[in-house]
Amino acid sequence: MSTHTELEILSPGAYASIQDGGRRGFRRIGVPWAGALDRRLMRIANALAGRTEDAPLIECFDGGLHLAARGGAVKVAVAGDALLEVDGIDGRRRLAPWRSVTLAGGEQLRIRKLGGGRIAMVAVIGLDLPAVMGSAATYARAGLGGVDGRALTAGLRLALADNADPWGSDRVLPRPPELTPGPIRLVPGPQDDHFSAAALEALVSGDYRVTTETDRMGIRLEGAGLEHAGAAEIVSDATVPGSIQVPGTGQPIVLLADAQTAGGYPKIATVIGADLGRLAALRPGQSLRFISVSAAEGARIARAAEAQTRALIAAIRPLPADGIDLVALYTTNLVGGVANALGAEYRPEVSA
Repeated sequence: MSTHTELEILSPGAYASIQDGGRRGFRRIGVPWAGALDRRLMRIANALAGRTEDAPLIECFDGGLHLAARGGAVKVAVAGDALLEVDGIDGRRRLAPWRSVTLAGGEQLRIRKLGGGRIAMVAVIGLDLPAVMGSAATYARAGLGGVDGRALTAGLRLALADNADPWGSDRVLPRPPELTPGPIRLVPGPQDDHFSAAALEALVSGDYRVTTETDRMGIRLEGAGLEHAGAAEIVSDATVPGSIQVPGTGQPIVLLADAQTAGGYPKIATVIGADLGRLAALRPGQSLRFISVSAAEGARIARAAEAQTRALIAAIRPLPADGIDLVALYTTNLVGGVANALGAEYRPEVSA
């Protein structure tokens, strides 16, 4: 029997993998960034667990992730609109997300389902995996990073660092981030001149539906066809997450973190980085619209999104052991006056 503390994967749900801030600096030799699909969720989850913002964690989809602490206590933190359940020594209890929780040895955590979006991040104190080319992010197509370069599977046990300390106050994000409404923002190009004059207008004026051909590599959309001005293929050149490729079918494909580093389909536009997380969180069958912005406006939106993320992380506070946020309780004006037994509001008289 192991004497080390471990986190057991009882079920990975729809799909779960180890991700972090990504494998940067190797695209020139064909190695994708990989890493978390929603960097804001990653940063919040790690901050809730008291870890560095780009530390390795578990990224999961659509609920169903089921974990158990083995050999000792384990502290985890969940970011995402998730319904959580803990099977503990005192029975089953439900928890709100956007918080950390300490699991005693033998206790289990379930992500029952996700509400808004389909991605959740689970940070774990002591989850320190070896870096491959500077990152622990799983890139399954090449077998890089994570655990043997593959997705998490039932029965897998993740060994935690011997010095991992799960005790101390759990943490909570009092006001979770609000979903950004409206269309997905994109910048035209770099090959919008390979399309007819009507193609870009069609891209930003119609509804598109997320198809079932969706994974960490990209999202294939279904909607108005985008007409090429000439050949539907080009000499392969660089792509980035957010690139919107258009093959001969005229149906756009938006590339995500695990996408190839170069491609031979012209790219009509590029989704701005600030919107990639909410795009990746769309489920098959959901509809979306695009809107065009300038590169300068995309940069301004990125700065504003970064400021919002920093403000959210700064708002994280300790959660008392009983789960009651006393700071919020004491700083909230609960009543404007006191009611007497007859139901009339009593206000003390002030003498002149």
